[in-house]
Formats: sequence, C-alpha cells, structure tokens
Amino acid sequence: MEKVILAGLRLDDEFEYKMDELEALTKAAGAEVLGSVGQQKRTVDPGTFLGKGKVQEIKELAKNMEADSVIFLQELSGSQIRNLEKIIEKKVLDRTMLILDIFAGRATSREGKLQVHLAQLNYRLPRLIGFGNALSREGGGIGTRGPGEQKMETDRRHIMREIDHVKAKLKEMERQRDLLRERRRKNVLPLISLFGYTNSGKSTLMNGILRLSGNEKEVFAKDMLFATLETRLRRCEFPKGGPFLLTDTVGLVSDLPTEFVEAFSSTLEEAKDADLILHVVDCAGANILLQIETTLDLMKKLNLNKTPILTVFNKKDLIEEENFMWMRQEGEHILISAKDEEDIRRLLNKMQKMLGNYKLSRFLFPYTCSGEVSALMEMYAMDLVEHREDGIFLSFVADERVREKYKIYLEEVHA
Repeated sequence: MEKVILAGLRLDDEFEYKMDELEALTKAAGAEVLGSVGQQKRTVDPGTFLGKGKVQEIKELAKNMEADSVIFLQELSGSQIRNLEKIIEKKVLDRTMLILDIFAGRATSREGKLQVHLAQLNYRLPRLIGFGNALSREGGGIGTRGPGEQKMETDRRHIMREIDHVKAKLKEMERQRDLLRERRRKNVLPLISLFGYTNSGKSTLMNGILRLSGNEKEVFAKDMLFATLETRLRRCEFPKGGPFLLTDTVGLVSDLPTEFVEAFSSTLEEAKDADLILHVVDCAGANILLQIETTLDLMKKLNLNKTPILTVFNKKDLIEEENFMWMRQEGEHILISAKDEEDIRRLLNKMQKMLGNYKLSRFLFPYTCSGEVSALMEMYAMDLVEHREDGIFLSFVADERVREKYKIYLEEVHA
C-alpha cells in the first residue's frame, strides 16, 4: 500500500474540511495517509507553491515516516511539481491527479475509460513544459494508472491529436445516447435523475427504490468516495401505481477539476432530460453547505436549474432529527434514511405528487393500434383489459404524457 503525506495552503475557512476530504479521496485511491501539513500564507510561491521552509519540513517528515509520495490539496503547475519533487525527493501529486487516478481505477465502460483518458490528457497538456519526472513514472501507485499512461512522454502536438481523437469517439457515443434518449421520450415514461455529492447515498437510495418496485437489478453501492462512475438507468414503480425511469450520475466533490467537467459533461447532462431531479444530500456530512453549493453550482452550469428539484436529505439515522435546521429551507425537500423502507415510500409518494399527473385513466383503442396497446401493457400495470367489438379497452394509472399522446382514445379520468 502506498504511503502518503498530505499538504495544503490554508486559503479559506473550509481548509480543515477539504483536507479531510483529501484524506478520504486518498484512501479511496487505495493509499495510507501518514500525516498532513498545512501552511497559513497569503500568497502562493510561484516555484514551490508553499514556502521554502515548509517544503523542507515536508521533506523531513516524508523521509522520517518513509512516505512514498506527497499529495497537495491545491492544483499545481508542471514546474511546481518538478521543483517539489527535486527538493522533497518523493513523488508529488495534486488533488486533480488524485481524482483522475481514482476515476482511472473505477471506470469500467468504454465510454467511462475514454472520458477519464480525455480528462487526463487535458490535465497534462498545459503541464508538458517543466513537468519533469512526473510524466515518466514507471513505479506504479497513484497518478500512474489509466488508459492515457502510454501518452505521458509524448509531445504537445501528439497529445492534442489524441485529444481530438478521443473527443471524436465520445461524440459518436453521445449521438448514440441521443438516440436512446429519443426512444425514452417515445416511451412516455417520466424520467427522474439522482444528482449530488459523492458518498451522499445515491446508489443506496436507488437500490431502496428498486427493492420497493420489485426490481432485482440493484446497483453497486459502497461507503466510499466515487464508488462508481457509470450512469445507471432502471425502471421503477410508484407505490400508488405508475412506472417511471430512474437514473443517477457520477458523484461530485468541491472544486471539481475543469478537466472532469469537460470530459464528463455528456454523462452529467443526462439529467437535462429529467422531469424531476432528486438532489441527494448527506445530512450527517461535515460541511453540508459546501455539498449543497457545489451541486447547485454545477446544476446551474449545466442549465438544470429549470427542472423541478426535490432536495433529499439522506442519512437521518445519523443525526438528531429535531435539531436538523436545514428542514426549514425554501423549496421542496424531505428528510429520509435510504435504508428505511417507510422513508422510501414517503419519498416516492412525494415524487409522484410533484410530478402531479398520475391518474386512473380509461382508453378505448381501435384494433389498428394493437402495437401501441402492446407497448402500454408492457410498460404499465393494467387494472383492466377488455377486447370489445369496437376496440381494446384499457384501464390503468397513467401520467399526463400518455393521456395527451392518446387523448383521442381517452374515455375517462379519475383523480
């Protein structure tokens, strides 16, 4: 296991929280944190980021504790990494490299691997000059994984060509995703998207909803940062009747690297098609305000703020509910534990109420619409199906989209 020293510059009041998050990220990468060093300083040293004395302190600490590498909280330039490695005589990384390394180890799909590759290339491109030994590591460990490793020693022109090549492949995959989106729209099922900070419990919540829906295709869930990077789509049912599609997105962290946002934008933008976004928040987290602000800022960048949002404060079993001040905030919100079936039921009822369009509906389709009838019978739980002389009669809990699409066959609606 790689042994690591953490270092950072105290630039704001959230320094302690961000250092704790950096430690969690380091552990998620499979390394052991031996200690951390911080410095209160108004200006950044252009050569070594931290002051010369503090860098010497880190060198001695790393030597005495037999650390393999030093990871910095803030992003470093190529020349700063080179200078720090020369002084400290250990491998030096920054938080962005750490996150990209985690992504490289977690990506399983072809698209996910390409997205990580693109993020790595975008990170390395401006750091070619002065990056030194950091571009030619052969010893393994954090910062040396991923599909982009073989390009570490190429020149700028080669990397730019590779970036264009990867972008073209991702563009083709995006077109394929657009076709799938079109099919989903034709299926007229509401789409609900999970969005939020990493390790806020999105996958656990998704599994709770799936179990209540009788869907056995659960997703991977683990108490760690970035447990999964892949977008998952599942069909679910509301307790009072009515199907919907549920999707999630990769988890977020504060100060998300720009390389990440660019590379994963197409995946994150899956939420654009959502009829409702569940903003999942870890209500027992150390800095709930930073979690909320980080997520809402990215939603704004992706133009998701026009979609109805339900804030889901998760992990209520870890707090004293009566003292939870965030429940007094504006906007639609609910406090739950994703491990509590009754809470999941309450959440589903609130989601259905916010969609506000599911009602018991009765249709009479002509026999020429047998294809549409078969599709509806596959998607919805039917209360009644009758083959009459003048057509096929269907009675089921339908949403507004279905009623609007087949309004000429609609006979009756009950609240």
